[in-house]
Amino acid sequence: MGYQFIHLESFARKPDAKGRGTDFIFSEANRKPEASVHVRNPLPPVVVFGVGIEDVQQMHDAAAAAATIAVKGGHVRKVARDKKTLQTVVASYPTTMAEIRDDPAKRKRAEEWEKRTISWLRSQYGDDLKSIIRHEDEEYFHIHAYVVPVDEPGMSALKHHPGVTAKRAIMDSGKDDEDKKALSKRADAAYKAAMRQWQDSYHEAVAIPCGLTRLGPQRRRLTREEWKREQVQASALQTTLERARQMKASGDVFILKTKSEAETIRAAADREREKAARAAQAALAAEKQARKAQEEAKETVAQAQRYSSIGGRLRAIWDALGESALAKRIRQEFAAEIERVQSFAKTVQARLKDEEKRRREAERKAHDAAQDAERARDAALRMQLERDRAWSLLPPGKQQELAASAPAMRMTLRPNGEKDRK
Repeated sequence: MGYQFIHLESFARKPDAKGRGTDFIFSEANRKPEASVHVRNPLPPVVVFGVGIEDVQQMHDAAAAAATIAVKGGHVRKVARDKKTLQTVVASYPTTMAEIRDDPAKRKRAEEWEKRTISWLRSQYGDDLKSIIRHEDEEYFHIHAYVVPVDEPGMSALKHHPGVTAKRAIMDSGKDDEDKKALSKRADAAYKAAMRQWQDSYHEAVAIPCGLTRLGPQRRRLTREEWKREQVQASALQTTLERARQMKASGDVFILKTKSEAETIRAAADREREKAARAAQAALAAEKQARKAQEEAKETVAQAQRYSSIGGRLRAIWDALGESALAKRIRQEFAAEIERVQSFAKTVQARLKDEEKRRREAERKAHDAAQDAERARDAALRMQLERDRAWSLLPPGKQQELAASAPAMRMTLRPNGEKDRK
């Protein structure tokens, strides 16, 4: 296994000294002939995140054309063509395309690296990350990311360059009396530290889990044996991390299983507790019912003992006779009153029926009178309409003649009984 390679670079619409502007970068990414002379057999790019290159270019060009910055005097002007408006990131995996095509295991490891790299890029650039593509027509497996800060008024791509951001912060905070050379040296150190931190972040998130070393042998002047040992260490670290992930996954599964079993046991205990509570309530109700039945039985026994002797039986007969005589006497005393009340009720009901009958007759007569009045009004309206129509059919000279000679006829035939105008 090799070492990680990740590189970032910013571009403006205006080509730099090497002739590379945003148009060239997009053309190269899209494998247009004029920008792909370095590739023997160009192949279309594979989009692995976001939109295609043509869409990114349209998005970038439209935003750059509309972007403005504030200048002295409160004025606003469009951004210059040499301003960096596109940020790119290239990440390469140290396995050739030929090996990946021939070995499914290497293809799987490369795809895992790609997935982790995409996740890291998204965490770094958020919504400004518009597209990630893969080129499969070059020697090594690699991807390109395109960052377009369309939501920023000035559309500065350098805000996503950690080294430039750190260096500018130092330069802007420098004091007027500070030595320029010392300030520049301090800013350069901040630039390098920020870039190392950026590389370390990628190494921890992607390279270590994928078994890649931080740097290659030539950068650190390692011998072949030292480089081989470091590769073995990186591979061992990857294996250890993979086992740790597997153990964590197994632990998570065990925890979920334990929680599920605990929930099942808790639910069963709750059901048993509810069942016991219902049984206790049923036992209490049965106890109350038994106590009531016992009290009723005691009362029955007492009554039986009361009437068990001869004297008791005579007393019972006498009590029964006494109750029958009392009821008869009450009925006799109240019979006349009950009859009087019943008679009064019948009278009231008869009166109510008569009143209801008279009310309905009065309502009927009122309804008939209203209908007669409606018909009379309709007839009068029709007569008036006929008069108006007859008057309108007369010639104007005839209308004047009738109006002058027959006032009564005039009032009859004029529409709506209009009076003469003087």
